[in-house]
Formats: sequence, C-alpha cells, structure tokens
Amino acid sequence: MTSLIRNKMEINNNQLLRFTTAGSVDDGKSTLIGRLLYDSKSIFEDQLDSITATSAKKGHDGIDMALFTDGLRDEREQGITIDVAYRYFTTPKRKFIIADTPGHIQYTRNMVTGASTANAAVILIDARHGVIEQTKRHSFIASLLNIPHLIVCINKMDLVDYSEEVYNKIIGQFEEFSSKLLMKDVRFIPISALLGDNVVNRSKNMDWYQEGTLLSTLENLHISSDINKIDARFAVQTVLRPQNEEFRDYRGYAGRIASGIYRVGDEVAVLPSGFQSKIKSINAGEHEVQEAYAPMSISMTLEDDIDVSRGNMIVRKNNQPEMEQEFDVMLCWLNNEPAKPRAKYTIVHTSHEERALIKVVVYKMDINTFERDKTDQDLAMNDIARVKIRTTRRMMLDTYRENRNTGSIILIDENTNETVAAGMVV
Repeated sequence: MTSLIRNKMEINNNQLLRFTTAGSVDDGKSTLIGRLLYDSKSIFEDQLDSITATSAKKGHDGIDMALFTDGLRDEREQGITIDVAYRYFTTPKRKFIIADTPGHIQYTRNMVTGASTANAAVILIDARHGVIEQTKRHSFIASLLNIPHLIVCINKMDLVDYSEEVYNKIIGQFEEFSSKLLMKDVRFIPISALLGDNVVNRSKNMDWYQEGTLLSTLENLHISSDINKIDARFAVQTVLRPQNEEFRDYRGYAGRIASGIYRVGDEVAVLPSGFQSKIKSINAGEHEVQEAYAPMSISMTLEDDIDVSRGNMIVRKNNQPEMEQEFDVMLCWLNNEPAKPRAKYTIVHTSHEERALIKVVVYKMDINTFERDKTDQDLAMNDIARVKIRTTRRMMLDTYRENRNTGSIILIDENTNETVAAGMVV
C-alpha cells in the first residue's frame, strides 16, 4: 500500500510530459529545442564540446542550437529535420520527452507518428510570415490526434522588433481558422528561440507579455485529467504461468492499463467472450496492491478459472466498449505505396490483431482548406481520410475522442510487414 501511495505521489509531482514540436520549415523548431536543453542545463559537456566544434566549422559565431536535435547526416547537411528526433530532459518539476517533427509537407506522416502519444503540441509560427498553410496543417493534425494542450509559440520576435502589435495580429489569424477545429486548451507565447527570449528565461525585451515562459508553461501543464479515468480498459498482453513451486497455481494476466481504475473485488467481464468474474489480486511489479490505474503496468488474477489470452480485454462488467466488425476510422496513410483496392491488411488494436480490409473511402480531407472530397477513392502517402474498415471478427472499440489508447489502430501490409497506416476510431 505504501508503494501505491509513493507511485501516486510520483505521478502527481513529477509526471512525465510528452510534447511534440511542429511548424513550417525554418520556423526554428530544432533551435527552440536546443535552446530549451541548453538553458535548462540538460546538455552533457562532451555533447556541448562536439556541437561547439561543429558550429565553428560551419562558420557560426556562437553555438548552432539546432544541432542538438538534428541527428541525421542528411538533416545536418540540408539544415532541415526529416525524421522524428526524440530527446529526453528533466527539471526539478517534471520529466520531458520531446518529439521534434519535420516541417516539410512531404513529412506529414512523421508528424503524425511523433504527435500520436503527445500530451501537448508546441506549434511554431515565424513572426515575419504569420499563419501559413503548414501552420494550419499541423494544427489540424494536433486537433485530429486529440492532443489536449496546444502551445503556439510566435518565434523570431527579435526580427519584428518585439512588436506586440505583430504578436496580437498573429493570434487573431490563428484564432480565425482554429475556431473550426476541436481544441481544448490553446496558449500563446512570444519567443526568440535563437536569443532565448521567453524560452527558459523571461524576456527583457517584451515587458508587455506577463504570462509564463515556455518552460514554466510546460512544467505547470495539468495533465492528470487528460487520462480517461472512467472507462476501465485493460488489454491482456501475455498470460503469466511461472511453473515453479512457489507459484504453481498462479495464472496472471499482464499488460498496461489503457484507462480507468481497477480494484481487488471489482466485477469484470473478459471480451470478446463475455465471461464474467471478480478481480482476485493485482500486482504492480513485485508488490501486491489493492488498486491500479492508467498508465500502470500490472498483472491481475481472477477468482474464476476462465479462458483469457493475449488480445482479450478485461473491462468493468457494467462499462463495456462497443463490439464492432465494421467501423469508421480517420486514417493517415503512411506508406510510400498507395493503398490497394480491397487489399487485406492486419489491423492491430491494443494487443489484439485481426485481418481487415478498407471497404470504402468515405471522404478525403484537404487539410489546408478543411474541405471534404467525397469523390477521390485513392489513398497515397500523407493522405488523411475517413474510411470504413471491415474486420474478420468483432473488435472492442471506443471512439478516439473518448479514449486515445483504445480508439487507435494501425494497419500492417501482410506481404511486406510494413506499417502502412494509422487511424483513429470515429
């Protein structure tokens, strides 16, 4: 019980925040992350020495902050980000994982990949150019992926003389188009990633801005309520049968809680069979606990000896997901090869796999204009479309808006074993 209380304190006081950065090419995303890492003193000395030497070779007066994240050789040569670069850093208040995503239009799929697990999205806008197509594109994807918090950083304020008027004008532009999107929490911060204004330290050049810096905003984001605590969903990843003297009769079901809370004694149902039982015990690591909640990894035992295997879902008896064989999904096509009509794919949902086909493309989204094209049935790389999927057997589904973990799927090409698409259940 003590360990459970300790776990709760850790979750509440030093939560892990995943955030993604997005924006147009050369908006300064990599520079911003470099500045965050540098000013928060999250850079190792040998890494700093290496970046300092590389910056000098390139003829820079100071340190090129972008080099802290642009790890691929092609990126360094071109000065752009083409893959998702993940970086970890920590402050006394919080731990962070950053996904630095590409700005080029052809790398939309990378942005979807990097943003899919994010608690927050940081969208950069060049103060000189204002809201452009890529801003709309990335904001739309952030809305589509139901990212709870959006922080809009108006960058390069030093190049517009730190003008409050320019800042307010861009806020107006953003709010005009974002009113069409579903966004819960949107904040605006004027910054200069290159010079460090309002990134970690408060700017002396913008006295008119009285809100927090980017780092303090990230540190204080309230994310506990982002997890669905109502719908208890536990997808079984493996069945534990130790086969030793101490645990000869132990049969535990291990996995990660997707949402909700489980307590010893709860009446549960096992899907898709529908068999019912009660929770006998819950183990978190080596400790037995009385309750567990998302996103803890646990094993549980049931009072009745019923058939449970990988891919099954343990849910509350009186709160169950929909069981569907045909359903609509907002799909982002990730593969270089276009979708083949009536082709068979493997659909992966939590730990459950089935065969599936794309029955019909309901409409394709133009994510620059937000218009729907109901005539085009082709799916090519970076396309986002609403499609109807049919599976061989029924699947346990929630809508993505209600539950990001149990409302998301991926499609895998059975011939190449490549992940070809990611989708959100509508």
